[in-house]
Amino acid sequence: MKKAIVVLFLTIICTLGFAQQKEFVVLGKVVDSASRLPLNGASAFCQNTTHGTISNSEGLFFMRLPNGGYDLVITYTGYNKSILRISSNQTMTDTLLIELVKEDKALTEVAVVASNEVPDGLAKYGSFFTDQFIGTTPNASQCVIRNPEALRFFYTKKRNRLKVTAKEDLIITNYALGYTIRYQLDSFSYDYNTKMSQYTGSPFFQEIDSTAEAATAWKKNRARTYLGSRLHFMRSLYDSVVSEEGFIIEKLDDNDQSSIKGTVIKDLYDSTLYAADSSDVMINWQGRYRVSYKTVFPDKRFLQEFKLPANTRMQVTLLDIADGFVIEENGYFYEQYDVVNTGYWAWKKLAELLPYNYEYE
Repeated sequence: MKKAIVVLFLTIICTLGFAQQKEFVVLGKVVDSASRLPLNGASAFCQNTTHGTISNSEGLFFMRLPNGGYDLVITYTGYNKSILRISSNQTMTDTLLIELVKEDKALTEVAVVASNEVPDGLAKYGSFFTDQFIGTTPNASQCVIRNPEALRFFYTKKRNRLKVTAKEDLIITNYALGYTIRYQLDSFSYDYNTKMSQYTGSPFFQEIDSTAEAATAWKKNRARTYLGSRLHFMRSLYDSVVSEEGFIIEKLDDNDQSSIKGTVIKDLYDSTLYAADSSDVMINWQGRYRVSYKTVFPDKRFLQEFKLPANTRMQVTLLDIADGFVIEENGYFYEQYDVVNTGYWAWKKLAELLPYNYEYE
């Protein structure tokens, strides 16, 4: 009997130890920066995940997260948003103190008066914005913006640029992947001269509650979306299984921007390019790279839009990297603005986005 109790005790200890290695806890307190008073009901969520909560009457919140890295977003009506980078690699012994600053309404009013808002912007630019923001992939046809009236459109003729903002969080239902996305759109812009779009914001995912049949279909669609994606690539690079997962990496000539010739990097994990410790991986890349994924063929719609041969067999993405980046266990990486991708990953926009806590099975 004593032996059985000892075995059970050791099993519990090992189980708890394993659980602790797979997740970490975040404690935070949200206060007004001027008065130092707690803010009750502040929203706290990890961007691009399904993990979120609200602060209590003392301004406190608690979250238990899978290991990895996240952008923790804190918002409260009438205050400027705060974003903090957190990680299981950090020591979280103390409560995070988040001081929110009240919005300057005077500046907002001046910006509105001086704007070039298009009165019938939704009718004129709504479909174009949807294509640029949600995408034109097969999944995009199954996405719906629930509150399009929240969008505001601004066009500058001199710069030939479209800017889009939102009065409130955009609510987007993705029936292809089984998520409702609450998206805090900071800004969206499209340059008609370069035909380039840029947008920033904070997405928060919620699982759609539905039938077992629908859940099965979503599981297949998520797996299909994941394979070859940027999230898949970053996790493969973190785990040192890039080639095994079907990716090919080539270094392009930085001095000749028109050149498409590349040199395959045979040793991706050379110490000059790849530095790993117990919690994250530093990728020392600079310049232009081509990432090809050979396991799944590119979508036919992509080939048609970009007028590529119908027999193209690889998904191809070009990366322009300013000064390396760091990857966390869940595929999150930083600094993300230093890694610009064009090609297949750029074509797969919000309709193809999966949360960082998605697990491929």
